[in-house]
Amino acid sequence: MSKFTSAVKVLVVDDAPLIVEELCEFLEGKGYRCVPCESGYQAIERFNEDLDIGLVLLDLHMPGMDGIELMQELQRLSGKHRAFEAIMLTGCADKQDVIKALRAGVADYYQKPIDLDELFEGMQRQEVALQERHKNLQLGHLNQKLQYLSESIDDLYQDLDKVRRGPHAADAGVADGDAVEVPAMFNQLSPRQLDVARLVGKGQTNYQIACELGITENTVKLYVSQVLRLTHMHNRTQLALALSPSGTVGRQRVTAH
Repeated sequence: MSKFTSAVKVLVVDDAPLIVEELCEFLEGKGYRCVPCESGYQAIERFNEDLDIGLVLLDLHMPGMDGIELMQELQRLSGKHRAFEAIMLTGCADKQDVIKALRAGVADYYQKPIDLDELFEGMQRQEVALQERHKNLQLGHLNQKLQYLSESIDDLYQDLDKVRRGPHAADAGVADGDAVEVPAMFNQLSPRQLDVARLVGKGQTNYQIACELGITENTVKLYVSQVLRLTHMHNRTQLALALSPSGTVGRQRVTAH
């Protein structure tokens, strides 16, 4: 049977070389790859160099840069694009220091002399927590990509509308008697957003709008939400009143909040 090796590396930081050596030897025997460091400044350098580092064991009391200062610097370097979990090691369990460390973002802490088996169990828990954080980061990136995709699709619809309507589209729209005077706040909308807004003004449901425009209900919901945000309206009823053929007076009273 092949030996388990974690994909996550462990940054081990302590100003006592023997403690670093003991921790690394133990953790490597459990399947973790370790990056040993004997100061906060060395730890920052290693953290920057190796993106596989996801777990950090750091001593609270170290000369030059203590564990809390190191934790805060690693957080600054990580920003919103990198996740890690930190466990604090301390030989002096001062309550205020522990509270300060936890407030700084340390996930857990252990007092020296450390029970290595207990530490290993704690690290396994933090590795699971780290996996969840990675999932959330990936979901955030996917949501951002979906937003870009939505905007790109909207741009494509605008181009299609221009081609389909031709150079006399504006005149034709007025001639067919179906056009409704649009308040100035709607000028910033794209043609597709305006199409959806007008159909909401006619009292159509998302399903009806989806059928008429040949898009999905979820896409309609997205457009409605964009229109409400851009026009600073609170709900689709307010939107419908602003665009309804008989709502001229009401439209004058609709204001952006």
